[in-house]
Amino acid sequence: MLLVLGTGNRKKAAELVALLGPLGFELKTLADFSEAIEVVEDGDSFAANAARKASQQARHLGQWVLGEDSGLAVDALDGAPGIFSARYSGPDADDEKNNRHLLAELGDLAIEQRTAHYICHATVCDPSGEVRAEAEARCNGRIRFEAAGAAGFGYDPLFEIVEYHRTVAELGDAVKACFSHRARAIGQLIPQLIRLKP
Repeated sequence: MLLVLGTGNRKKAAELVALLGPLGFELKTLADFSEAIEVVEDGDSFAANAARKASQQARHLGQWVLGEDSGLAVDALDGAPGIFSARYSGPDADDEKNNRHLLAELGDLAIEQRTAHYICHATVCDPSGEVRAEAEARCNGRIRFEAAGAAGFGYDPLFEIVEYHRTVAELGDAVKACFSHRARAIGQLIPQLIRLKP
């Protein structure tokens, strides 16, 4: 069974390949399809955006597609950046600018008030665009005052897993593959995917 990972983010795709590879699916990414479309992420939730990415791309490509939307929610910022995580610092946003913007927004707020969580919603659609499997999960932590670590991407250098006293970027990819929001969501999705295999 061919499953297309509906993302253009190479680092996100690499995480998904590592999580799904052992299941025996043939995995491809949007980079493997010159005819892939750019899906507008104008939903009002991670679930809505994941479904859009999966269903529109599945119908267009005529393939099974996994759409995934994820981001960071900071309690003191009323859940921001949320679905705008990738473009939090503006139209020319990148990881570094987003992290600087987040630190500026939080200012000198005490560490106890910097609680946050990552959210991931994953949706799988069949070639007709119908949703056949979905899952959502989160990973709790808090936002450090300065970046630490070189692994991961996005807000990982600022996002501390409190129990480990380390940021996700310090803990590295192997640990992230065990407890991250994406790993947990895909873990919930796997039994559903196995049932769908021909």
